[in-house]
Amino acid sequence: MDHLLEISGAYKSYGKKRILENICFELKTGDILGVFGRNGSGKSSLLKMIFGTLPANHIQIKFDSEIVEVDEIIPRQLIAYLPQDSYLPKSTKVRDIIPLFCDDEEKQNKVFYAAGVSEFDHLKVGQLSMGQLRYLETLLLGSLDHPFIMLDEPFSMLEPLIKELLKDLLRNLSKTKGIIITDHYYHDVLDITNTNFLLKDGHKVEIAEKMDLINSGYISSL
Repeated sequence: MDHLLEISGAYKSYGKKRILENICFELKTGDILGVFGRNGSGKSSLLKMIFGTLPANHIQIKFDSEIVEVDEIIPRQLIAYLPQDSYLPKSTKVRDIIPLFCDDEEKQNKVFYAAGVSEFDHLKVGQLSMGQLRYLETLLLGSLDHPFIMLDEPFSMLEPLIKELLKDLLRNLSKTKGIIITDHYYHDVLDITNTNFLLKDGHKVEIAEKMDLINSGYISSL
């Protein structure tokens, strides 16, 4: 079943400093949305406001045209969120964590038998490389029934092989979910997204291709 997420009037300030001002966008099943911006531009703040872990000055969220209060996002299991910091217990083995997230055998098998997992499922979480960890976390989130997923810096410090596995996973997940990605690795983001925007000086700038990132001053032309 296809779903639609609508965000409007997202506004956030810290004292007199405006971080986000009237940010609006739509995300539907099948979309992978890339959100760019320099450090401090409000990328992570926007995701946390949507998820409900950061108070917003104002934000309106609609799910399938129905207004949803921020404090309903988690209980109704509408959005899964991968923050920059890992949420998995480091002393637990990967093979023991998977059943905790996947509530039936079919979902467990999809994670256990996903490409690359057999290489590290015997390890403890604390022994995983950064790439293996982010890949595992995304697999676990993707196994949930939430129709939307938000990922904060999923490509950061990933080895090339894991990065390609992650891209393939996100493309596959987008068949049944809507996905938001924030990351400084713009090449990787543009490789899998079908819509993008840049946060600059608190405002939204539409991005269609790399040249738009250059013209906006986000990256250099070199």
